[in-house]
Amino acid sequence: MSDYEKAMRPEDITRLFVERSNAGDAAGVAELYEEDAVIAFPPGQQTVGRTAIRELWASVLANAPKFEPETPLPTLISGDLALTSTPPKDGSGARAQVARRQADGSWLRVLDQPEFVTPKA
Repeated sequence: MSDYEKAMRPEDITRLFVERSNAGDAAGVAELYEEDAVIAFPPGQQTVGRTAIRELWASVLANAPKFEPETPLPTLISGDLALTSTPPKDGSGARAQVARRQADGSWLRVLDQPEFVTPKA
C-alpha cells in the first residue's frame, strides 16, 4: 500500500505531478499512473507500464527540471473516465490525459499525452 497522497479529483493529478517532479520523486510520479498506463513520451515513442514510467521519470528528473503549475482546461468526466488537459504557457500545443476512477474513489492516469505541438501552417 502506498503512503502517497491520492488524487481524489482528476485535477489533483496535475498538482501532485508537479509537486513530486519538483521533489525529484520518480516513484511518486509513477504512482499517479495505473499499472498498464501509456505515456506518449519520449517524442515519437510510447512508454508502457508503471515500472517503465518510473524509469523514464527517474531519467528525466535526474536533470532536476522545475515544473510550474498550469491552469487546467475544464475537466470532462463520463462515469469513471475523465479527460484533463492544460495549455502550455507558450501556446505551442496542449497536454491531455485520461484518468480512471479507482475502486477507492481516487483517480489515476491511464493515457498521457504530455505535449503535442500544433502544426504550423
